[in-house]
Amino acid sequence: PGQGDDAPAWRLGGTVSYAALLASRLGLSTAVLTAAAGDLPIEDALPGVEIVRAPSAHSTQIRNVYGPSGRVQHILQRAAPIRADSLPDAWRRAEIVLLGPVTREVDEALADCFPQALIGVSAQGWLRDIGPDNRVRPVPPERWQADRLLQPGRVLFVSDEDLPKANVEAVLDGWRGRVEALAFTRAERGAEVCHRGVWRRIGAFPAAAVDPTGAGDVFAAAFLIRYRESGDPWEATRFAACAASFIVESEGLANTPDRRMVEERLRAYPEIVAR
Repeated sequence: PGQGDDAPAWRLGGTVSYAALLASRLGLSTAVLTAAAGDLPIEDALPGVEIVRAPSAHSTQIRNVYGPSGRVQHILQRAAPIRADSLPDAWRRAEIVLLGPVTREVDEALADCFPQALIGVSAQGWLRDIGPDNRVRPVPPERWQADRLLQPGRVLFVSDEDLPKANVEAVLDGWRGRVEALAFTRAERGAEVCHRGVWRRIGAFPAAAVDPTGAGDVFAAAFLIRYRESGDPWEATRFAACAASFIVESEGLANTPDRRMVEERLRAYPEIVAR
């Protein structure tokens, strides 16, 4: 769950929430493996999504504060780790998988559990650490031992807020050769995607932005879904950028688009493509 700076109550957040609801609204059979306390009403917020909870006494809680210098996050409490032995056997046949921890709570062995899947990895949760004041602090990318994930993981997603500006190009250059596709999302500045060594950039679709939370997560899920459907990384990039433009137009999950909404906006802006 995430909580805004002045919000009186919590709302469901995290990579898997945004990704799962989008996938469900795009018509996919969707499931989530998470760790949360039994009293967290995940099912109410993610209708149509199958939920399996790893045992946990607590649910992860994040407080997001947005200011002139960007976002500051505090982890108020953490759920238990999510291990491979909590994965239902039937889910191992999944065709699309997104691994998206909040703060490194996902067992890396899960990446080896889906032999038939297009696996995406959201780097953000592995590039976070928690300081003594519960404030989220960045993990230098060179400290992230990503090999276990990037061998089975074919697509890596990372945002500009996750990387130090001083050596972004060097970090991305080191990662791009280890995956089939690398997506570097940049909020209102669009995204840059590298597929098999070829970089292209796409601008952001017009949106009346209210809350940027979740845009990168929606981009990731939409990219994987369209890439699996079409086999075309640039079509997937355009589809993902368009889908992400909806989620910023309201707080939380409220404006998660369905396929009709995305296709209508794609037709409205034919000039926005990955170049």
